[in-house]
Amino acid sequence: MLDKNRLKGQMNIFQPTLKEQLNPQQALYLLSERIDWSSLESDLSKYYINFGRPAKPIRLMVSLLILKQLYNLSDESVVARWTENPYYQYFGGMEHFLWEFPCNPSDLVHFRNRIGQDGIERIFKMSVDLQGKDGKQDKLCIDTTVQEKNITYPTDAKLQMRIIEKCRKLANVYNLQLRQSYTRTVKRCLLLQRFRNHPRNRKKAMAAARKIKTIAWRLIRELERLLPQGAAQDQLTLFKEVLSQKKKDKNKIYSLHEPEVSCIAKGKEHKPYEFGSKVSFGITRTTNVIVSVATFKGNPYDGNTLEETLKIHKRIIGIQAKEASVDRGYRGRKKIEGVQIISPKVLSESATNYEKKKMRMRFRRRAAIEPIFGHAKNDYRMGRNYLKGFVGDIKNALLAAMAFNIRRWIRKVFLLCLDLIKAIIAMNKSKENQNTTFYSLYFFS
Repeated sequence: MLDKNRLKGQMNIFQPTLKEQLNPQQALYLLSERIDWSSLESDLSKYYINFGRPAKPIRLMVSLLILKQLYNLSDESVVARWTENPYYQYFGGMEHFLWEFPCNPSDLVHFRNRIGQDGIERIFKMSVDLQGKDGKQDKLCIDTTVQEKNITYPTDAKLQMRIIEKCRKLANVYNLQLRQSYTRTVKRCLLLQRFRNHPRNRKKAMAAARKIKTIAWRLIRELERLLPQGAAQDQLTLFKEVLSQKKKDKNKIYSLHEPEVSCIAKGKEHKPYEFGSKVSFGITRTTNVIVSVATFKGNPYDGNTLEETLKIHKRIIGIQAKEASVDRGYRGRKKIEGVQIISPKVLSESATNYEKKKMRMRFRRRAAIEPIFGHAKNDYRMGRNYLKGFVGDIKNALLAAMAFNIRRWIRKVFLLCLDLIKAIIAMNKSKENQNTTFYSLYFFS
């Protein structure tokens, strides 16, 4: 249920509001005035029902999601910092400074689940609308990257050990007495796994690996005999699939808590394999605004991701793209739903120097998407995704792109203020009285 009473307690006429106390040139202050909160709240209010306990204000929850991605914080950290930073509170719609937590950190999880993929996409659209004309371009640059999941590097021994641990937990949950826990046996086998690539240790290590797998199968069969009919059937089926995997199988399971994770090779020398999902970004060619984010299961061919990426761009911007510049990983795609796909190629001998130069500059411009991937991963929480499931992959990629767009808007506003300061200083230099120090500090604070 939506919260009807937005004013918490009686207003104090002797206490100044945050709007009167804070610097109106600060980035979050300017951003809070620029976002159309009423439109955002009306679009997200459809995810609430008309009875039950009143929920936290939509503006507060959306602002916490934005701050979390913008400053690369966890759910717990952003809630804790909210109590320390008055600009965070003003951005969240508070009129007076509050000391208590705005919500429990788990409320952010519930809010993301409540609004789902469509609600997160609406917040991403808001970040594109902030850019104005910079985001309304019909010429794009498109590329894909891997969003890694929060899992350990998978090996057969690790997965089998996890299965043994989970079988013991299942026995404890249902109060079952196993014939043997194999605690000491498994520990000995793990010690033999060390230095398994050394010629002297390889034989013992392989025997120990087979022993661990045998123990995992024994525990699964024993649980199937002891458990009630139909109990924990999904987990046992998953355990069997993992133990039945062969070295060269396709669509393997690499994690028990994230079975939808895929193994993707992007040709990186320092990281041959990445475990997560493939994400496609579409950016405007000249202004570097992220206008399309699409997430895919498995490891599809890059050319097959273009159609979905262009559909999302049309849904977010409202206009059909005319051109899309891509790299050689998209070979075979020339035109998709009226959009011209341009990839590097060897021009004919009859091509003029102007045509060659134009083509070269176009694909140099396309390479601008690579550092955008780097910023999204290192600065905006896309480097390692902690959200659950494939839906969590979609949400995290959209939120990272949203944070990148908002940071771009903040940087642009700061540069405009800087240009204004320089212009004022230049004007005042021609006068005898040069009292610009306080004015400059006012803008920079």
